[in-house]
Amino acid sequence: AGPDGMAARILHRLRHALAGEGGREERAHGGSEAEDFPESSELEDDTEGLSTRLSGTLSFTSHEEEEEEDEENEEEDGAGEDLGEPPQPTGAAAGAEDGGRCWGRCTGGAGAAAPWGGHPRNEWGPAAERAGGSLLTRQLQELWRKSRGSLAPQRLLFEVTSASVVSERSSKYVLYTIYLIRSGRFDKAPAAITRRYSDFERLNRRLRCRFGCDMAGIAFPRKRLRRNFTAETIAKRSRAFEQFLSHLHSIAEIRRSPEFLEFFFLQDLRVAQRLTCTGMYREALATWANAYRLQDRLGVCSSGRFLLTLAGLAVCHQELDELCEAHGCCEQALQLLEAQGSHPLLGPFLQAHIHLAWKVGKDKRRSEARLQDLREAGPPLQQQPTLKECLIKEPLE
Repeated sequence: AGPDGMAARILHRLRHALAGEGGREERAHGGSEAEDFPESSELEDDTEGLSTRLSGTLSFTSHEEEEEEDEENEEEDGAGEDLGEPPQPTGAAAGAEDGGRCWGRCTGGAGAAAPWGGHPRNEWGPAAERAGGSLLTRQLQELWRKSRGSLAPQRLLFEVTSASVVSERSSKYVLYTIYLIRSGRFDKAPAAITRRYSDFERLNRRLRCRFGCDMAGIAFPRKRLRRNFTAETIAKRSRAFEQFLSHLHSIAEIRRSPEFLEFFFLQDLRVAQRLTCTGMYREALATWANAYRLQDRLGVCSSGRFLLTLAGLAVCHQELDELCEAHGCCEQALQLLEAQGSHPLLGPFLQAHIHLAWKVGKDKRRSEARLQDLREAGPPLQQQPTLKECLIKEPLE
């Protein structure tokens, strides 16, 4: 067999060895984990909504994890002579890429047996080591990268960063803050939502009505009659909600459904619309911006909701005298509307863009031509509503 076949065999044996060693390490350290995290001893308990499909894949990012990821990137990109430890996916990406397996560390000294069963060093010799060692290492690393890429890595992680108990006049509940994090990137401005148990339960109920077969294997934390506000229950539910959202996002039909998408940003759109209508533009701007980031993370930047979000951002920026930012929002919307002959928001966006371009000294001729074509293409148009009027009239159900 040539070097390619040799590299493939080494990688195959290495995977089996690592998977077995990872399981032994998990069993060896199980006691200490249970002591540090009391809920970990029940992570396999489906009755609490912690599914075995992605067990152990929840993302609680810490500085230590970030340092480990940096070390792994250096190891993967470097040209060292030793294969070292295979890159370890962390957080929710590990579950999507490896099916929840825990990789162990591959260790071996200079006298370790060769993976293919031969004697160490003897088959290659000093000259072969110098000539072919780096080549073989690079081939193994390339095969490893290709194998990871073929496992459809999850690109969006869901992390419960905090949970707070809220007491109102007649009710008491836990409010969970969930961050949407794109794996492999650093988000300067994170996208976040705050939801309570009843919000998750409503989403679960709606999706089970529509996607019964797909939802059959997805666990959901059941209601409890007592101990709902203990630290242990909140921690377990936090991890269960992370898994729940990860499972939903892994199914294409569900992650594209209105029920799933609106769970994340419809609430923000309603609040932002109400704040804009009452003239609270600074507060509305922050809410529109978070709705923008949520839709961006979820990959729905061409929908009608996203255009409405751009309209809200443009209006608030303009009212706050941030004209360059408002102009940029209009330009982005017009790019999305480029292929559409007509859209309820096309005329208002063109009018706003022309006005703002004149204010900030930008070219407005193309928008003027498009607006003229729009007026000539269809029946005589009445006075076009402004973006602000569109926001006020748009029902968000």
